[in-house]
Amino acid sequence: MLSDTEHTFQKDIDDISKIHIIPGLLEVICQSIGMGFAAVARVTEDRWITCSVKDDINFGLKPGDELEIKTTICNEIRHDNKAVVIDHVAKDPIFHDHHTPAMYGFQSYISVPITRKDGTFFGTLCAIDPHPHTLNTPATTGMFHLFAELISFHLNAVDEIDSGKTQLQHQKNFNAELEKKVKERTIQLEENNIALEKMNKELQSFAYISSHDLQEPLRKIQTFASLIAEKEIDSLTPIGKDYFNRMRNAAERMQTLINDLLAYSRADNDIRKFEITDLKATVDSVKEDLQEELHSKNGTVAIGEMCDVNIIPFQFHQLIYNLISNAIKFTKPGQAPLVTINSQIAEGKFLKNKNLLPNSYYCHITISDNGIGFPQEYNEKIFELFQRLHSRTVYDGTGIGLAIVKKIVDNHNGYITAKGELDKGATFDIYLPATRM
Repeated sequence: MLSDTEHTFQKDIDDISKIHIIPGLLEVICQSIGMGFAAVARVTEDRWITCSVKDDINFGLKPGDELEIKTTICNEIRHDNKAVVIDHVAKDPIFHDHHTPAMYGFQSYISVPITRKDGTFFGTLCAIDPHPHTLNTPATTGMFHLFAELISFHLNAVDEIDSGKTQLQHQKNFNAELEKKVKERTIQLEENNIALEKMNKELQSFAYISSHDLQEPLRKIQTFASLIAEKEIDSLTPIGKDYFNRMRNAAERMQTLINDLLAYSRADNDIRKFEITDLKATVDSVKEDLQEELHSKNGTVAIGEMCDVNIIPFQFHQLIYNLISNAIKFTKPGQAPLVTINSQIAEGKFLKNKNLLPNSYYCHITISDNGIGFPQEYNEKIFELFQRLHSRTVYDGTGIGLAIVKKIVDNHNGYITAKGELDKGATFDIYLPATRM
């Protein structure tokens, strides 16, 4: 037989299961803000119990399962009766080193209290995801508070039904209010979809401008510059030749910048068709593309263990190309570049990245070089658009290559980290979701 306490908790789970709108509310939460896990939990001073759950990330909880209360943030919410919203754990001033995100592997989190009609604390409506999301907005927090109030209202209705005091009008009013809110939310989602389509059209317009309107006058400049170099260069004064060479170099840098910006926009806008791909074949293809650059510097690409992984082939070719070409470029004078590439399939708990789910499998790709390296304080900044650590007079580049790499990894729902040491090289670690081999 269940003890009185266990009987109470089982009743709470049963009461939540009677509220048939809750699965729909959890579905709306996951679909509207991109969270992979949402739940209603019963929370007391010493217990945290799942009552209802929507789990798209295999977090592994089902109704009736428990978490140790000390490992959650919900006990703090119960104590303060206030919501907690975290857009990005790694950048949050309060929770960046909190034990709960580290233990359960999430980067975004939102939880609001559910309070009964009599003012007593029931539990929380919460959601987590292994990726950062923008949650701290009036629309999102308002939606959570509204849904928490609806759950509280319905818990009270269940109590009244159980005690024989329910009134049919309350249910009609609740259904009407719910229908109204769902309709409002549907309209908001449709507006968001329209805005997304508009953004995609703007990206397509940018790509067209980059490939046509901007490049056409640039081609003319380069064509006339070539004619001057072939037929008129000897008639220029030394100062004129210097001006001419500066103009030609500026045009070449502009062409490179346009090409890189176009690649950056395409990385976010292209159709994403995933295929099971042999990584070695991708690396071999990139080596062939960079054959001249490797030969000119006597460079070597050492390929270790390679695995098959589900990727967007042409995007991942671009990723490998950018990393290897950077390794070739950023070397000390007279030093032969050495790039080493390895991969393995492993569970997240065995890999050194706190963002990974411990029981999920990942393809871990490591790309290391013996180049000039970089100070470790730039390990995140180097992925920002137009970020350069060196003068253009020392090393060519637009500062877009690693931003493209980061965007491609994001398109694969993965993670990338970088670590470097001056004059000793750099290492890039890429983690992509994978299946057990």
